[in-house]
Amino acid sequence: MLTFTHKKAGDFMKVLVAIKRVVDANVKVRVAADNSCVDLNNVKMAMNPFCEIGVEEAVRLKEKGVVTEIVAVAVGPKVAQEQLRTALALGADRAILVESDEEVQPLAVAKLLKAIVDEEKPSLVLLGKQSIDADNNQTGQMLAALAGMGQGTFASEVNVEDGKVKVTREIDGGLQTVELTLPAVVTTDLRLNEPRYASLPNIMKAKKKSLDIKTPADFGVDVAPRITTLNVAPPAERSAGIKVESVEELVNKLKNEAKVI
Repeated sequence: MLTFTHKKAGDFMKVLVAIKRVVDANVKVRVAADNSCVDLNNVKMAMNPFCEIGVEEAVRLKEKGVVTEIVAVAVGPKVAQEQLRTALALGADRAILVESDEEVQPLAVAKLLKAIVDEEKPSLVLLGKQSIDADNNQTGQMLAALAGMGQGTFASEVNVEDGKVKVTREIDGGLQTVELTLPAVVTTDLRLNEPRYASLPNIMKAKKKSLDIKTPADFGVDVAPRITTLNVAPPAERSAGIKVESVEELVNKLKNEAKVI
């Protein structure tokens, strides 16, 4: 749900939306033969679903007259231009790719985004709450800390008004509303909106929109990994269920076999 107020003539509000290239959510992932990573050979890639929600929210803000310009940003390999073009087709005005063929971990991504924030000076930064590949849920919080911005995470409602943003957050106990002074960082949850599909005319128009290519070195950021992956393994196969004859037998199995009580 999105509420808004009319902007005064001459007001300018820029939104930076960070997106990530991930394995398509409908693909069943496979572990590489050497158990070092997920096998990405011939796998369909897509924009991270939570990032799509961030793009959609930015576009809705622009449609309502709250936002003037949307800048989409990605950190990743050259082929991530595909996901940035998707963001442009959905309504972003221009895009920036920080190109790196190495794995760029959340802290390095946050540092790169902070450098871009320093250059672009957006009023609002939108990110997906997490990516569906690593599920770290770290980049938005790290960016807010590095940039000294207020943060509203797990957003299910966003209201921009009078230089502030009210964010309704999904938390374990229900909902929490925080009010942040702009500029601020907001990470999106599933209930914030339902992303649209890009129309063919907009896909064609996106090919002509600006997409700048940068490198981590352009921002003086070291992207060497700080965390080492020791092993990647698929989840254990689920064993077949069994029937028990009594409550006593159930309790016994839960205690002595499953060891959950």
